[in-house]
Amino acid sequence: MFMFSRSICCAKLNQLSTFETLFSNLKLRPYATPLIGPLQTCESRIYREKAEYANVNWDELGFALTKTDYMYVMNFTEEEQKFFNGTLTRFGNIEMCPSSGILNYGQGLFEGLKAYRKEDEGILLFRPQENALRMKIGADRMCMPSPTVDQFIDAVKKTVLANKRWVPPYGRGSLYVRPLLMGTGRNLGVKPSSDYTFLVYASPVGNYHKGDLNLMVEDNVRRAIPGGTGGIKAVTNYSPVYKPLTEAKAKGFSDLLFLDASTGSNIEEGSACNIFILKGNVISTPTTHGTILPGITRKSIMEIASDFGYQVEERAIPIKEVFDAEEVFCTGTAMVVKSVASITYQGKRIEYKLGAETLAQKLHATLTGIQTGPIEDKLGWTMLID
Repeated sequence: MFMFSRSICCAKLNQLSTFETLFSNLKLRPYATPLIGPLQTCESRIYREKAEYANVNWDELGFALTKTDYMYVMNFTEEEQKFFNGTLTRFGNIEMCPSSGILNYGQGLFEGLKAYRKEDEGILLFRPQENALRMKIGADRMCMPSPTVDQFIDAVKKTVLANKRWVPPYGRGSLYVRPLLMGTGRNLGVKPSSDYTFLVYASPVGNYHKGDLNLMVEDNVRRAIPGGTGGIKAVTNYSPVYKPLTEAKAKGFSDLLFLDASTGSNIEEGSACNIFILKGNVISTPTTHGTILPGITRKSIMEIASDFGYQVEERAIPIKEVFDAEEVFCTGTAMVVKSVASITYQGKRIEYKLGAETLAQKLHATLTGIQTGPIEDKLGWTMLID
């Protein structure tokens, strides 16, 4: 790339009628991409170097950890009573006391969000402030301090930029960012930790589910109970479903659909996703009343669907209504938006419409278009960080 200092620009401008004449004599490398906007001192365009990428087969990415270069760590101590001195460090294992709150009592939260590569190789974050606010709500429930919204977003930005060569090329995946909040102080008794660690790491990912999404309704195990922690991203919410999920996958299912603990007759969510059903012009999703995670993708899809002209409602949805639905789809940071191919409940299987004409595909195209740049972000959801 050709870079010109202010003095060179001024000298050339004395000889040339326009700066474009100078550029006409230069042989630019074919991958250089012009950015919108002139230089302040010279009427020209600036150019972005071709992004450097890690040695990854982007087309074979699944949803699994790929070790990247850096992670971000910030601590809260009993003495300081605040998070301070956050720093980037090489990605790797961490040390903590065997009696720490996260190891003994599960005092921990996590978030999940993504960074996307634009077509011009810039990088966008999607609604990071929503993740920051959700972590604060979860931290309050778990009796933990939390980083401020600004600290959270700053940590995410720094982690992504330090690992930007791991952000997949446009349209070939995303960089999944995982913020963790953990009780790390020494603590033998049952009480909140004295010290905490906020850590952010990242990994390039592809599709969460690559095949059809076939759900089995879990009729015995409940994911969450009223008054519990189902509505926050507590680390303890997930491992209790491993056993029934493993059993369901052994039978050929992709995921489970859990029922409410109070009646056992209303649907709630999957092991890591929210669910929607479509009937006519009405889209319904279970109410987030403390047992269901208020997903950020869920929230975004509800707004997009409303803009499409659909009536979107949050309510209790009896399992029997699922079998009358025209379409069913799931949402989440990991899976984005995905049509459900089938649901099986007590031996009864119902199949749903799939393909390019489904509402789920249209919602997916619109959401990912906003996330990656081709569709104008009129709602201020994305944040350019490169």
